[in-house]
Amino acid sequence: MKSPDATSAVFEAQRPRLLRLAYRMLGSLAEAEDVVQDAWLRWSRVEESIDRPAAYLTRIVTRLCLDQMKSARVRRETYVGAWLPDPLVGTTEDDADTADDLTLTLMLALERLSPLERAAFLLHDVFGVALDDVAGTLDRDPAAVRQLASRARRHVQDAKPRYAVARDEAERITRAFFAAARDGDVAGLRTMLAEDAVLRADGGGKVLAFHNPIRGLARMLRLFAGLARKHADRPELLRLATIDGLPGYVSIDRGQVLQTTALDIRESRIVGIYITRNPDKLRHVAALVGQE
Repeated sequence: MKSPDATSAVFEAQRPRLLRLAYRMLGSLAEAEDVVQDAWLRWSRVEESIDRPAAYLTRIVTRLCLDQMKSARVRRETYVGAWLPDPLVGTTEDDADTADDLTLTLMLALERLSPLERAAFLLHDVFGVALDDVAGTLDRDPAAVRQLASRARRHVQDAKPRYAVARDEAERITRAFFAAARDGDVAGLRTMLAEDAVLRADGGGKVLAFHNPIRGLARMLRLFAGLARKHADRPELLRLATIDGLPGYVSIDRGQVLQTTALDIRESRIVGIYITRNPDKLRHVAALVGQE
């Protein structure tokens, strides 16, 4: 029979990995924390010794996430405007939070997968779980799991940048973009944005945000110029950050709204801008930057 102290110690050693897995599955930090707490309650009730606790807990969390994804997909269908995953904010000096190398763009690509494809890809390709263990977790034979992971790999490959952006270059572009967007500097923005750049903003119906993606350089330039012209209050940069592995920043935007902005930079041009303004998704960010 397990001792309470040993039970807790084993689980706490696995908690960071389990939380990261649940977040990658669900795209919501709050839901991920709920899943991990549910897994703890189940683990604490197991009386016999478990030979491979990491595999056992991974199986519990994955199955709980698969159940949660059914209701999450229904909620997404009625979500107001664009949906983005909760921003996982790190510092530009420390990328430990993105140790699994899964960026925001890849997480959005995962949204196009079936729940089983997503689970197979994350467990096998991202978290390095052996194929036989993935098969046991998903209650599928190994050949079927191999097919699931292979299909998922093909779907997400376009979301992977060919070359990583050097940190100094990413910071330079991020600072320049913030200043140019704040000031409505059309000439400056023109040098940074790709012709086919896309902006997505998640307000969740709670604060003002663009409901539909803004596509193309010309529309983007008009947008930022118009915002600077119409609003006297200027955005305030709180800190540079990594947002789910992408360079970005946390700011107070016009109207005193807290937001995160992540930039997908490829070949020194910004191809994607991802803005999260939904306050429900920013509570952990608010605490981080002292804006509770």
